[in-house]
Amino acid sequence: MAIGRRTTINREAWEARNFMYDAGIASQSAASTRAMQRVNGRARAGFRVSGGSTRLADLYQSGSAKIRLPKVYDEPTTAVLINTAGGLTGGDRLSLEFALDDGAHAIVTSQAAERAYRSQTGTAKVAAKFQVGARATLEWLPQETILFDASNLSRTIEAELAEEASLLMLESVILGRKAMGEKVRSVFFRDSWRIRRGGRLVFADEVRLEGDPYDFLSGPATASGNLCVATLLDCSPQAEDRLSLARSLLDALPADRVRAAASAWNGQLIARLTAADGQDLRTALMSFLTGYRSASLPRVWHC
Repeated sequence: MAIGRRTTINREAWEARNFMYDAGIASQSAASTRAMQRVNGRARAGFRVSGGSTRLADLYQSGSAKIRLPKVYDEPTTAVLINTAGGLTGGDRLSLEFALDDGAHAIVTSQAAERAYRSQTGTAKVAAKFQVGARATLEWLPQETILFDASNLSRTIEAELAEEASLLMLESVILGRKAMGEKVRSVFFRDSWRIRRGGRLVFADEVRLEGDPYDFLSGPATASGNLCVATLLDCSPQAEDRLSLARSLLDALPADRVRAAASAWNGQLIARLTAADGQDLRTALMSFLTGYRSASLPRVWHC
């Protein structure tokens, strides 16, 4: 009896090990045939002036999209975006909306870099909408977006500005982290910006990257082989007057690490920067933004 019992236990253990192995294979097979859980995050915040200060007037968040409002002193009200999913992949959706009443001033940034991971199927979509009232200022200063190999991301940004409103917005993209030895050989990325003032389109920018970035970013008219890029737009009544300041700040950046230029026209200023290394681009952006804004960046940028 003792021998028979010992045999039974051993057989049960063997079957358990094989059952676990079969379950693992089955889960991999099933994942390709059934819809996987996807991110569907929405966040909205509104700000108004009360008692001489910009204060939160409206807040909504659902899914993986969260907004936190850290205490700040002698700085504009700051909203920090958090994607609790940790990144985006095919089929994910993220919707963000921010509205500022007349005279309000707010900064919107992100807790960390956003990540677009490998997509098995479908496109991750991010949509951001801004509404900025008269004499109000919105600073959209998220940290970089990292595109991993085989990622598929489409982003749209739409802003409606009152006649005397100001919008300062930055977006930077890293195609693979050089320090981690990552190489992106296939990617799809679409970035569409539309800025309107008083209902009239004043700025449109359309970027579409598809295929091998080592091919389409290698030319002198694109990025000269750099895989880290950033665009800054200042759409404000004072934008054109700040061109000399912007160029002087860009000229001070290390030319052997960062390529940059700025132009201004029709009440807006745009600067573009490229670098081979994400850390070099980030360091350059922090230096430029601090000087251009005459103010420190939100604390999350220094973490």
